[in-house]
Amino acid sequence: MQGGSSGIVYGGLKYQARCIADVRADAGSTTFLAGTLSLKEENEVHLIRLSPGESELVCDGLFYHPNEIWDLKSCPFDHRVFSTVYTSGEGYGAAVWKIPEQHGQSNSPQLEQLFELAGHMGNVLWWPLGKHDKLISIDDRNIFLWNIDSSNKSAKVISQGSADMLPNLRGGAWDPHNHNSIAAISDSSLHLWDLRSMDKSTAIEHAHIRDVDYNPKKQNLIATTEDEFGIRLWDLRMLKHPLKDLPGHSHWTWTVRHNPEYDELLLSAGTDSTVNLWLAQVSSNDSGPDSPSSPKRQEEQLLNSYTDYEDSIYGIAWSSHDPSLFASLSYDGRVVLESVKPYLQRK
Repeated sequence: MQGGSSGIVYGGLKYQARCIADVRADAGSTTFLAGTLSLKEENEVHLIRLSPGESELVCDGLFYHPNEIWDLKSCPFDHRVFSTVYTSGEGYGAAVWKIPEQHGQSNSPQLEQLFELAGHMGNVLWWPLGKHDKLISIDDRNIFLWNIDSSNKSAKVISQGSADMLPNLRGGAWDPHNHNSIAAISDSSLHLWDLRSMDKSTAIEHAHIRDVDYNPKKQNLIATTEDEFGIRLWDLRMLKHPLKDLPGHSHWTWTVRHNPEYDELLLSAGTDSTVNLWLAQVSSNDSGPDSPSSPKRQEEQLLNSYTDYEDSIYGIAWSSHDPSLFASLSYDGRVVLESVKPYLQRK
């Protein structure tokens, strides 16, 4: 099904942007953080909230950030804390920030830097399901496990894993069902890492994977976006064949996200200026030692395509407060909030 957009548009971002994150720790409202990517101007982080009447997206705070923001994650247990990865000179830096108390002011330009994650970082991961005193940072050659203490503004590397011969680690996801396991992607593969030993194990080889996301409601299930195959669903216990293939976007399929509540709903976005909503049904019968190498593509899996964009879409985020809502961010700085309630009855 093809559709335009009946969503709510937030027009407050003045510059190009790629990063948007749900503020999971804000239990009282649908809230997102978005960060800009301007080469010449002073960059900004916007705290965006859905109004009580659910009719508009309002700026609850605008904060200046010293560098271009390439990755932004909200702390899952403190709504005022978030991390960014940013350009710093010739490389990348990463830091954890705290939003100041605003006392009714709409603009609070001074963020408090709690600590820096030293090194050339490309990605920062928080464990998604509650309070945890660890952080993960990933650069192109290593995975670092940090012990963090926000109250004392301190962070210390407690273990490190090397990618060895893997080309260019580029990101990953932290298993919400097991805080000792992450999936990390490189230019040509995906590996699972045990954070206790920092050893990598099971892998998806010979695949140019751009993104990975765990299903938060079902253990051992992940989704990946790949240049060749589009979107693939996998059972981590049986990685010889994917459970299911879903068609990719007409250009690069950049990102994929499972819904936090409805385990069969999946969002994907790409450089074709489109967000797709999928009904990705899988069962234990979809995989096994006799599975074919080319999984069947079922009909009616694409519930809707949101096409009211004029630029590539690098950021999508479900609302944890209301899982029927999601926000998307196109490269021109346009944030759109959409509802998937019309499609929930099909489940």
